[in-house]
Amino acid sequence: MNPEESTPISWEIILKYFGELTDTQKQQFAALYDAYLEWNTQINVVSRKDFHLFYERHVLHSLAIAMVVDFEDGTSILDVGTGGGFPGIPLAILFPNCQFHLVDSIGKKIKVANGVAETIGLKNVKADQARMEQGREKYDVIVTRAVAPMAQLKHWLVGKLNAKSKKAVSGLFCLKGGDLTEEIIEAKVKANLYNISDLFEEEFFETKKVVWVPKF
Repeated sequence: MNPEESTPISWEIILKYFGELTDTQKQQFAALYDAYLEWNTQINVVSRKDFHLFYERHVLHSLAIAMVVDFEDGTSILDVGTGGGFPGIPLAILFPNCQFHLVDSIGKKIKVANGVAETIGLKNVKADQARMEQGREKYDVIVTRAVAPMAQLKHWLVGKLNAKSKKAVSGLFCLKGGDLTEEIIEAKVKANLYNISDLFEEEFFETKKVVWVPKF
């Protein structure tokens, strides 16, 4: 059987780790597959050969951030290099009372993110085509999924974090993989590392991490 014809992993994999979802959240998570599948035929933002693993490799992976932090209501969150909406869209479903700004330099990917958000009825997301170093807005939290080395992210994002944030948790949360020792030393930041394999049991997450940099 070719990968495109494999039985897709159900959205209910999310319920293994996030059991207290509202009916609206369940409906939105369940609707993500068809929404991305339809957009992906026009604009390829998710690998077609492993699309059947969509909920594990994209949605659940994004939600690893929520296993190490619980964003309080009203938190403003920037997702840089969002691509088609990861990790921003899954996190926006989970935290409906937080505001998410998704940014990517490639317009057609932003078109997908906006289209998906509209299709599933997300009201707390806006997505714009822009370079991450542009713009003057400040945010309580920044999230990203492996778009650049830490030193480059630090260079791009200086001034984007709100130093006067009143939220209990702020900083940069990155989804990354492998040995990050040299990367963190080079960036000259203090980072907290969380092994996703300690959070999720799926083999895919064996070498993957959530990196939290409280300030830079």
